[in-house]
Amino acid sequence: MGCAWGAAGGRGARTARVSESLEVERVFLLRGMPDVGAAERWSIEQGYIAGEEGVGGRLRRTTMPDGSLVHHHTQKQGVGLVRMERERTISRDVFDAQWGSTVGRRIRKVRHRVPFGGLLWEIDQFTDMPLVLAEVELPSEHHPLQIPPWLEHLIRREVTEDGRYRNFMLAVHGLPDESATR
Repeated sequence: MGCAWGAAGGRGARTARVSESLEVERVFLLRGMPDVGAAERWSIEQGYIAGEEGVGGRLRRTTMPDGSLVHHHTQKQGVGLVRMERERTISRDVFDAQWGSTVGRRIRKVRHRVPFGGLLWEIDQFTDMPLVLAEVELPSEHHPLQIPPWLEHLIRREVTEDGRYRNFMLAVHGLPDESATR
């Protein structure tokens, strides 16, 4: 069962805020969790609707630092550094109605949000597998990137172009076998 976008009058339309944008994001596989001090922390549960990435999209429930919950439905298109992202805020009822369709395609993580060099670094510490990823969204694909000193010694390698480290693939297939590195 897919999740409708909810045009005016559609399911969840009263709570929906839709945004569509290009996402320019670099992703790094880390050896462990960096010391991020008092970074803002979000607890995230997400699951994927349908059998293929991008078909039904992602459902996400985020527990914010103040304990409030935010629910989103997101669809992404493309692979690698630049992707199209369409996201809408949904009600808890809409989330709960769709969540059952994501069984077997879910991940949980704690996201640590750390500003550095005018960018926002997001360090994802997965709670259902031994994995830590660092992500940073850039204003353009040619924007210069300075790696934070507190992070550089923990970078194992960049995985921006390695689809096995996309959240959908992690949810469906689990942790990649690093001996099969492309």
